[in-house]
Amino acid sequence: MMRFGRNKLGHNNDSLTSRTVGLALAVLLAVYLLVCLILGWYWSREPGLEPVAPTPGPDTTLVVGSTTARTVHGLMYTLLQKPGGFTGNDIFPPGVWLDNMPSWEFGVLVQVRDMSRAMRRDMARSQSQSQEDPDLALAEPRFNFDNNSWMFPGSESEYRSGLRALNRYIRRLETGEANFYARADNLASWIGDSSTRLGSLSQRLSSSVGQAEVTEEGRHYRKTPWLEIDDVFFEARGSAWALLHLMRAVEHDYADVLERKNAMTSLQQIMRELEATQQPLYSPVVLNGSGMGILANHSLVMANYLSRANAAMIDLRRLLEQG
Repeated sequence: MMRFGRNKLGHNNDSLTSRTVGLALAVLLAVYLLVCLILGWYWSREPGLEPVAPTPGPDTTLVVGSTTARTVHGLMYTLLQKPGGFTGNDIFPPGVWLDNMPSWEFGVLVQVRDMSRAMRRDMARSQSQSQEDPDLALAEPRFNFDNNSWMFPGSESEYRSGLRALNRYIRRLETGEANFYARADNLASWIGDSSTRLGSLSQRLSSSVGQAEVTEEGRHYRKTPWLEIDDVFFEARGSAWALLHLMRAVEHDYADVLERKNAMTSLQQIMRELEATQQPLYSPVVLNGSGMGILANHSLVMANYLSRANAAMIDLRRLLEQG
């Protein structure tokens, strides 16, 4: 009887220990999930509209092109240094659970790539037969590196390498050892690329409610999958955020060209439309109501702003290309 009693007591102790361990693990898991939830919310907050260009030091003299180059640097630096850092290639929580912020980052990244290509191809060269800038030739392909690579090498590593090359170009530019040509044809070429981007985003946003598309093969009906609607929305929002900063830089560096072409008003109209895309989203989710339905359709609202900005960009390009 005594042996039976001890076995029963030992069994009870083992059960109590198991329950205690299980409860402790459950509490730790709950705390971990809560921390991830809070971090995910914090990391998903978008940067504001404050200038992103690094503030020049007291011994630095800004020249034509400084603001544009510094803005590209600031956009890329923001992607890497914002709360949570670059999340597009995260493989651990909470970053791996996020989808809105990686989409926003990709929108910014596309604009950085377009401007760095324009600088390398046109803005830092006096003519098509002139030699390209060696530092921009290093920076531009680094910014075009895969944004989903998490190691060997990681996306952040390549982007930081591109930032270092861009920094060298900025230093050389501001000491007179590098060039930036603020010409109408250079600006018109970049405006054309940006206009194409906005047109594509506007069409993708409009597809949230479905739309008929007529091609040579016939009539097709295209609609954005339900799970991708918010991704397209935040990609467009990030792209518009970055483009607004770049337009502000262009307003400064190309001021003489814009005034001479009577194009400053068109540029300011573009910036007003892009600013409207950055209004706070008060809904916890991206709503996808029908065009005339009870619920809002945030994608159609965003598409409207981008379409109007795109129309102004077409006008701006036309003015720049006129003799």
